[in-house]
Amino acid sequence: MIIKFYILRKFCLMVFITFLICAGLIFMIDFIELLRVSGKRGSVNLIVITRLALLRMPAYTEILFNFAVLIGSIASLVLLARRGELSVMRAGGISAWGFLAPCLLAAATLGVLSTAVYNPLAANSRALAEEQYAAAFGKSSNFLKQTNGLPWLRQDSVDGPSIIASKAVTEGGLRLLKVSVFQYNESNKFMESINAKSARLFDGYWLLEDGLIMRPGNPPVAFETYAVGSYLSPARVRDALGTIISLSFWELPRLIKVVEQAGLPATAYHVQYQLLLARPLLLVTMVLLAATVSLKSFRLGGIQTIITAGLIGGISFFLLAEISRQMGSAGLLTPWIAVWVPILSTSFVALAILLHQEDG
Repeated sequence: MIIKFYILRKFCLMVFITFLICAGLIFMIDFIELLRVSGKRGSVNLIVITRLALLRMPAYTEILFNFAVLIGSIASLVLLARRGELSVMRAGGISAWGFLAPCLLAAATLGVLSTAVYNPLAANSRALAEEQYAAAFGKSSNFLKQTNGLPWLRQDSVDGPSIIASKAVTEGGLRLLKVSVFQYNESNKFMESINAKSARLFDGYWLLEDGLIMRPGNPPVAFETYAVGSYLSPARVRDALGTIISLSFWELPRLIKVVEQAGLPATAYHVQYQLLLARPLLLVTMVLLAATVSLKSFRLGGIQTIITAGLIGGISFFLLAEISRQMGSAGLLTPWIAVWVPILSTSFVALAILLHQEDG
């Protein structure tokens, strides 16, 4: 038991140091970028810039858990091997599975905590950073503009289905600028089109301002305000139109339902939810992957071989996982296949290699 706690301590220390170094680099890069933006848009207090960089850092560093566990596993095993401690453990009858068990348990625990605790904290921190960024630099928070230049929203209401297009979405989805609305009845027959200067979402309806209503066979009618029904609430639209990086794990299931009801593609949200669910297994896979290259290299000698093999294996896995994730987000693969298949296949391959190395 003492040996397992010793291995666990070494592993956690190496993972923490790796994460801390990478997080520090990300903080410095973001801090420099904020300084550059501040120079272009006017002077902003250094304390404000530092606070913004700190608030944004948790969301940016979430992806580091995978890398930190991979490098931390390799580093801890290298240190144990260089001091001859692994050889002593093997001589004492402890197999590779015995000294890998604490690392695997720690990786799984870290995965659960990062999904259940760290991710919601990072999402809240990111949302607060967006608000403070908008206040500091005078930029609309959570601005959304699709690649075709026109955000679209399809919805149902008591008035029938409607399609809303706008030049821009501001205030987290609560206010639309340069709005066009195409209203249909319950039989999906076109009823009217509405062009307005802006629209704001309230509970149960969009309030359009300063526009024209055009109905087939009738002349345009100007209006100052006009209401279009909507089942969406301001809070839910704000969340649904927010960036994925700002969404909490606990909020994603409800947000997916809202996005689907609004007629928006929810594939990216499904993929993100599956990624968070799979994180514990992903971190366990990183430990197994590190062990396959590390244990083999210990016998052959050469730290360079360990580092090179670990980096090649890790980069190959991350590349495969990213390609699969992009295919899932594009709708080419179902979300659970896009996320779980690369992780499961890599873990099975790593287990097979370890079994071959240790048990022949």
